[in-house]
Amino acid sequence: MVDFAGWEMPIVYRGIIEEHEQTRRSGSIFDVSHMGRLHFSGKEAVTFLNRVLTRNVSDQKVGQSRYSLVCNDAGGVLDDIIISKDAKNWILVCNASNREKLVKYFGDVRRSSGLDFDMSDQTEGTAMIALQGPKVIERLSSVFPTDLKALKRYHFVSDSFMMMVKYTVFRSGYTGEDGVELILPAKMAGMAIKMLAGKADKPDATIKPAGLGARDTLRLEAGMPLYGHELGESLDPISAGLGWAVDLTKEFVGVEKLREIHKAGPARKLVGIELEGRRIARQGTSIVVDGAVVGEVTSGTFSPTLQKSIAMAYIDSAYAVEGGLLSADLKGVMNPGKVVRLPFYKRNS
Repeated sequence: MVDFAGWEMPIVYRGIIEEHEQTRRSGSIFDVSHMGRLHFSGKEAVTFLNRVLTRNVSDQKVGQSRYSLVCNDAGGVLDDIIISKDAKNWILVCNASNREKLVKYFGDVRRSSGLDFDMSDQTEGTAMIALQGPKVIERLSSVFPTDLKALKRYHFVSDSFMMMVKYTVFRSGYTGEDGVELILPAKMAGMAIKMLAGKADKPDATIKPAGLGARDTLRLEAGMPLYGHELGESLDPISAGLGWAVDLTKEFVGVEKLREIHKAGPARKLVGIELEGRRIARQGTSIVVDGAVVGEVTSGTFSPTLQKSIAMAYIDSAYAVEGGLLSADLKGVMNPGKVVRLPFYKRNS
């Protein structure tokens, strides 16, 4: 257990590789209650969200979620978030380390703009659980009153079980696998985990607990960015390959700078790299071509699924070409590698 943004978080239960493989093979349950959960409502909530988010939410339907980003005036990323439209309000899920920063920022925007909307921080009153893996939907379909098999990716429903426990279940996740994320009252979390995971201590259990260590190796294989690594206030979403989540036709904070980057083309791009051998290129490792430093690693690990050393890195755009040869400077040893398409891993169905 470690302290993470004021939360006591599990890094590992049985072993990172074991938990990683359990997720890819069957299913895992992650306590992600540290993620921020903010609610927005009121007549000008949509206007506000369109001002602070890179995606246009005007045409978003009830039951639909979208990945988006919050940027500063320079186009840097304050956070990457999921925004969901419920029947009576909007639900914004953000990173734990950025929750207080965003609450302050959103409050500042409300005061300066005079927009009429309500914002409430539901994080500490609720719990959030992620269940991920190829066998999760089948397993949960026997427990939930919701028809999870009919729920589309990046859609959600709000319902209740046992006539008293209200919950919201999202067909989304951060592992590259199928699965759901569940928000429910904090006081019901313990009961819900036991009910959903079943006999998690059995050797052949369909779903077992997994910690932040496996969550990181899973998301890296899936090429998913992590704030503080691939994203930050000095990094823009265009360079990060997230242009699909940026609507440059609407006005929002940071759009002018992002239009300039889009027009000129980013100086550096986020790429995937496969390295020869088993050594890991950690965050900050220099990427070298012909003796010159052309980039820097943002995340790296030895992939349990692919049995390869993989990394994500920002490199000069001229070298960000699939198949391009380069080296990672591993404490003075030039370890060969090549640029590959992201994600490193993609599930079959």
